[in-house]
Amino acid sequence: MLKMRSTYSASTYCIIAILLFFSCKSASTIKPEPMATDRIPTDSLKDGGQVHESEAAFEQELRLREYRGSRSRDFDLLHTNLELAFDYKNRTVEGNAILTLKPYAYPQEELVLDAKDFEIHKVSLIQGDKIHPLNFDYDQEKLTLPLPERKRKEDTLQIAITYTAFPEKGNKEGSAAITDTKGLYFINPDGEDRNKPVQIWTQGETVFSSKWFPTIDSPNERQTHDFYLTVPNGYLSLSNGELLDSKENPDGTRTDHWQMAIPHAPYLSAIVVGKFSSIEENVNGVRLRYFVEPKYEAGAKGVFGHTPEMITFFSDLLDMPFPWQKYDQVVVRDFVSGAMENTTLSIFMEALNLNEREALDTEWDYIIAHELFHQWFGNYVTTESWANLALNEAFADYSEYLWFEYKEGRDQADMHHFNAIEQYLAESEEKQLDLIRYYYEDSEDMFDNHTYAKGGRILHMLRKLLGDEVFFDGLRSYLKQNALSSVEVHDLRLALEKASGQDLNWFFNQWFLSSGHPQLKISWDETNPDNILLKLEQEQDFSQSPLFKLPFKVSIYKEGQRIEKSYILNKAVQEFALQNGAGTQLAIFDEYSELLSLRSESRGFEKLEKQFLLSTSGLARVEALDSLTSNYTEQLDYLPTLERALEDPFHVVRELALHRMNRLDASVAIKNNLEHKVLKLVEEDPDNAVRAAALEALAGIGGSKYQQLFYRLINAPSYQVSGAALTAYLDIEGNAANKEELFERLKDEENIRIIAPLADYLTREKKAEGANWMHEKLGALTGESLYYFLGYYGDFFASVEGVTTGDAVSSLGEIASTHKLNYVRLAAYQSLFGFIDDAGVLELAKSIQERETDEMVREYEEYYLSPYLEGN
Repeated sequence: MLKMRSTYSASTYCIIAILLFFSCKSASTIKPEPMATDRIPTDSLKDGGQVHESEAAFEQELRLREYRGSRSRDFDLLHTNLELAFDYKNRTVEGNAILTLKPYAYPQEELVLDAKDFEIHKVSLIQGDKIHPLNFDYDQEKLTLPLPERKRKEDTLQIAITYTAFPEKGNKEGSAAITDTKGLYFINPDGEDRNKPVQIWTQGETVFSSKWFPTIDSPNERQTHDFYLTVPNGYLSLSNGELLDSKENPDGTRTDHWQMAIPHAPYLSAIVVGKFSSIEENVNGVRLRYFVEPKYEAGAKGVFGHTPEMITFFSDLLDMPFPWQKYDQVVVRDFVSGAMENTTLSIFMEALNLNEREALDTEWDYIIAHELFHQWFGNYVTTESWANLALNEAFADYSEYLWFEYKEGRDQADMHHFNAIEQYLAESEEKQLDLIRYYYEDSEDMFDNHTYAKGGRILHMLRKLLGDEVFFDGLRSYLKQNALSSVEVHDLRLALEKASGQDLNWFFNQWFLSSGHPQLKISWDETNPDNILLKLEQEQDFSQSPLFKLPFKVSIYKEGQRIEKSYILNKAVQEFALQNGAGTQLAIFDEYSELLSLRSESRGFEKLEKQFLLSTSGLARVEALDSLTSNYTEQLDYLPTLERALEDPFHVVRELALHRMNRLDASVAIKNNLEHKVLKLVEEDPDNAVRAAALEALAGIGGSKYQQLFYRLINAPSYQVSGAALTAYLDIEGNAANKEELFERLKDEENIRIIAPLADYLTREKKAEGANWMHEKLGALTGESLYYFLGYYGDFFASVEGVTTGDAVSSLGEIASTHKLNYVRLAAYQSLFGFIDDAGVLELAKSIQERETDEMVREYEEYYLSPYLEGN
């Protein structure tokens, strides 16, 4: 599963970073593990009437009870035969299930199945041609079946269950990782929302497949299955495996038979029902299909078109062909996560619904690679417990690096890698937990930036430690040795130890099985320039984190050459003599940021400038340019570096330089010939984000003289370029007639890059007649686009005279109260404060804050609200 996250590119819209992370899932903020004394009075240490001799012993007992290991396998679930029909009106599922099982190791007298919020109509034991009714106990979560006789591991049972599933009932609060826990979702089932299609889809991870069929809902279980899905004619059904046949029914429905003939974990079972257009391809005999809403069919190839190349790349890298029958990718509405890697059927959030023009700027390769890599790491080889979730998600996270490295080069991959480091470090300020952890309150807690971002970075360090040949040989062995089975972290260690011939306990102990990260203080002694001394100090809290053993590299630039030297830090304070020799221009510690660490290093202007000019790492040049233009305010000091950055081969460097040009006086840019370079980038740069940033820079230098250029590029194919040109043109004073013409021509556009500047234009020009357009766009936009639009919407109705504000306040209040995305709720809540002096709005804001269930959102709402409550 992919959690949502933001990217570095300055052109990418930045969502509230404190609320969002970026896999399958949005990462959650995990509360620190509570000590026993948080729950038990220290002066009354009793358990079952027995007084313990020490508080410590009692805490240890509580700790043992909280252990979250792998689920014991009392039975082996072999096959599920499932007949499903859907009641759209009541949002229920009618099911008939036949489960084929065997006792796993020991004789069994009862069978316990997971079945959440069902009405159980009948349970039977099938023995040949005979059907025997079974008594059962059911508590809305577990279905317990006493067996008529003791069964041994040689015995095979078939259990038939007729039931109604109520996915809308009994749901616990979701997490930031998975915002809901229904398992099966009816989207717009009554068709009342004309802007939304009617769909059904499922989300089984972690333990929610048992919301729609009875099963053993555990990642260390595997089953094959036959699903018979009865759906209305005109609707498409999708599921795991292959569609064997379809049967028309007299009542206007159709029953599709989907078969999954290769065993996989129940949480990876999935269905989707709806109206979709599809594009079909084939690679190495694997059938590929991309399903989107019909209006986005032309863009689907642009979004998913790299899939065949990805499959070929990953198959070759792993020396293992794609391990399943086919691979479908489908985009649905209102998905509760970023995406989910169901076996042969990955489901994606609606942000991947792009038209052909939007697909020109698609930035979704990382999420597509992530879910695809899961088909090997997570589906073919599966974590045996959620404690070991990193064996799924760290690999999928790291696949993003591997794909970028292959397709776009190391600089882009390193930039992606650095963003992940930043995401983990931000989370580490609130919590530091073991990567593999057996103590947590809820399995959803595992989906955080430890599991994803830190896990992926650990794999990157392992690769750099072992070298590519040994690292990937070890992964190939790991996949083959554990094919179609479940694993724990030591299976990975043993495979890599066998491949390398090295003992890796030390690495796994400090990175996988301990918390925290090294906090490094870096200092240099260049008294002898021919033998520079590097001093490293580990400053982390050693009561919480280990003293790390850190293999690292130093890059030495001298006489036009780059020399790389390797060292090992294994002390709290350690000095290293580089023996760099005469003519050394620069030494850089961990130039490519391979180490996951928090570091402090004092570098002056001269070193930063040399780093930018000499480093072969695009990431290191980004870092140097960022520091130079942030910390040295004299514009002429960094001007030569900025000028060179505009011609850098790495697009992120060029884009950053353009954005930092906004800090220059226009006269400085003109005088130093930067204007000509920027104009060239607008017209010729191959990267649309760079072209958009160049347009913004030109507008800052002197927009009026470029108004014809801006007007022309409003018609650019790329929305990034078009939106930047539109913004620049509308910001120029005058041209009222042309601006009105542009609004009329573009008002039906659905892309936020066009909508945002139009909304800003209506607000600045105080055009009250635009109120209906603002309302219409609010109703049509979703997700990130809605988030960005809310600020414009609130500003318009709060500042434009002659508009009625009641409907705006009502809409903002509804979104702030009920929208499923926390960052959208918060944006709507902020916008309410433009009307805070209107009658009833303060009371509305207070009531929304009191009802908010997301702790982070509540805290920020309280922050906005508090100034208006002082003295009350």
